[in-house]
Amino acid sequence: MRILVIGGGGQLGLKIIEQSKENHEIYATYLTRPPLLSSSKIFLVDKTDKNLIQSLVKTIKPDVVIDTAAFHNVDNCETNKEQAHRVNVEGTKNVAEVCDAIGAKMVFISTDYVFKGNVGHYKETDVPSPVNYYGKSKLDGENAIKKACKNYCIARTSVIYSWFSTHNASTKSGKPLNFGMWATQKLGKEEPLNIVNDQYSSPTLADHLAQTLLKICEEDLRGIYHVAGKTRINRYDFILKMAEKMGYNPTLIKSVSSSSLKQKAERPMDSSLNVEKIEKTLKTKMLSLDDALTIFSNQAQEGNSK
Repeated sequence: MRILVIGGGGQLGLKIIEQSKENHEIYATYLTRPPLLSSSKIFLVDKTDKNLIQSLVKTIKPDVVIDTAAFHNVDNCETNKEQAHRVNVEGTKNVAEVCDAIGAKMVFISTDYVFKGNVGHYKETDVPSPVNYYGKSKLDGENAIKKACKNYCIARTSVIYSWFSTHNASTKSGKPLNFGMWATQKLGKEEPLNIVNDQYSSPTLADHLAQTLLKICEEDLRGIYHVAGKTRINRYDFILKMAEKMGYNPTLIKSVSSSSLKQKAERPMDSSLNVEKIEKTLKTKMLSLDDALTIFSNQAQEGNSK
């Protein structure tokens, strides 16, 4: 297939490119981090620039567009709602419209934060009710796709993490690419961490998420699927397990409540996802946390030994 990855320089975009470039013809857009592709296949394009992104898609003529690009800093979304809407809704709509116009499939990466978080283990049939603007903007993006594009798949996921080599571990601003890398960087320097013990989710290894998204493309799945890790766990226990798996000092990790952090945006307390539908449809298994952390730890050991 000819696949265009929107947001190819981000955590998930990089993993999709890494795993698919041998079997598919891959193109990518980026904003700050160019992915490792030939210069003729990467493009500095913002999906909020309607004319530019739609012109690019029409020129490439991909079979599938995987949209991983988002404004996903939850607290910043709360204070910069206009920007969140522009990226997560208008930018997404721009991609959906041109996919429909050329007959391409659109795969959109959404989030567990579309749910209220008072129940947990959410199925695709559960009614979304986001408690913060990030979740609302992603839900509005989902709805924009449904209206604009006939062939789409919305993949909701949760707390994406993965290992990157040190020189690829941070964004241009210096912020770690994901929660897992942030924690390992801190623990590696023996810095103490305060991690919330009352926010439950389904941590998802980006490597396996990328594999599953490619299967979704190959099987032409349509509609909404929850594509996440199989284990429901709170963030404190998640990082504790990571530390133990990787040999870091677990006493550096302090368990705290969400209220103690005074975060600008409210968080859903249990946004964990039920993954039975994707497992049954693809006849596959989503990774348990133990299996995912083994992969994460092995990658870190291999990377650090080079």
